[in-house]
Amino acid sequence: MNTKTPKAIKGYWSNGRFVKPEEIALEEVGPPSKTQLKAEADEKQALGEALLTLRADLMARLDLPDKLLEAIKEAKKITNFEGRRRQMQFIGKLMRPLDADPIREAINEQLNGSAQLTLQLHLAEQWRDKLVLDDEALSDWLTEYPATDAQQLRAMIRQARKDFKPEKPGEAPRHGKSYREVFQLVKETMKKAAEGPQT
Repeated sequence: MNTKTPKAIKGYWSNGRFVKPEEIALEEVGPPSKTQLKAEADEKQALGEALLTLRADLMARLDLPDKLLEAIKEAKKITNFEGRRRQMQFIGKLMRPLDADPIREAINEQLNGSAQLTLQLHLAEQWRDKLVLDDEALSDWLTEYPATDAQQLRAMIRQARKDFKPEKPGEAPRHGKSYREVFQLVKETMKKAAEGPQT
């Protein structure tokens, strides 16, 4: 019968307890180096700077200490370069004990949120141009956004096309009020559809 000898587990016994290699590695890491601490402090200060521009709703979600909120409010008022630099150092210091992850997430949400908005505006512009220039685009639009007031949109498109024709031959076509109205309607319809049915 083939009896396999158990694989030897590396480690050592200490005070009646077996210490595994991964635990040894953790013990060997020791306290963070000055460089690590400096990098962490710098990141916290940079996050503190970003907090100055954070939207109120995202800020409220973070539930930051009053002292830090007060320091941020104060920093927004300071116009003197040196005074502001000192205030930012103070904010960085107040942020050291805090968990940076939720702050980072809130800042990313604000940045990506604006990227999302830019994308929505581009899509709305593309739809507006298609609707004004192409007869078939309207049925595509109504298939995708059936809640649209088709009659209103049709009238706007007709008017936008009239405005679109150059007044004199050789002149560049101008975009009138209706062209902007088509864009507004498209943008609002897309926004409502993205938000889903209101409860």
